[in-house]
Amino acid sequence: MNVQAAKPWYREPWPWMLMAGPTIVIVAAIYTAYLAVSSSDGLVADDYYKQGLSVNKTIASSEYAQKHGLAVALRVTQDGFALQLTARDKEFVPPKSLVVTLSHPTRAGLDQAKIFERVGDGYVGKLRLPASGHWLVLVEDEPKTWRLMGNVVLPASGETIIGGAESADTR
Repeated sequence: MNVQAAKPWYREPWPWMLMAGPTIVIVAAIYTAYLAVSSSDGLVADDYYKQGLSVNKTIASSEYAQKHGLAVALRVTQDGFALQLTARDKEFVPPKSLVVTLSHPTRAGLDQAKIFERVGDGYVGKLRLPASGHWLVLVEDEPKTWRLMGNVVLPASGETIIGGAESADTR
C-alpha cells in the first residue's frame, strides 16, 4: 500500500482557490470606494440653491426669445460652428456677439462656452469640436436677456435649427 504523507494546508491548491474569490471581491470594493471618494460627480452642482433661485429668470429669457420668434441656424464647420440668428419680430436688433455654450448631458468636463462675434449677417467663433454624440446647445446674448436652447447630434450634416416659435402678434 502506498501511503503519502499529509501536506500542510498551504501546499494544497484548494484553500487558495477558495480564498481567491473573496479576496478579489474585497480588492474590487476597496478600489470602487477609492474611485467614489476621489472623483467628482459632474451631475451635481455645488451651487444648486442659487441655480434654483434663478429658474424664474431663465424661464423669462426663454419666453422673451419665443415672444420675438428668435431662431438660430447652427452649422458645423472645420473650425467649430457658424450661427445664423433670425427673428420674426422686425424690431429686434441682433446683438454684436452671442455666447454659445456646448454641453454634454452627463460629462461636465467636456462642456465649453465661447463668444461668437458678428460677421456680416452671421456669427462665427471657434469651438473645439467635441466627440460625436448628443450635445446641448445654449445660445444667448451677453446681457442674458434672451436664450435659446436645443439639441444637436454630432457629427451633424446640414443645419440644425434651434427656436423659431411664432410670436403672439404674428399668429
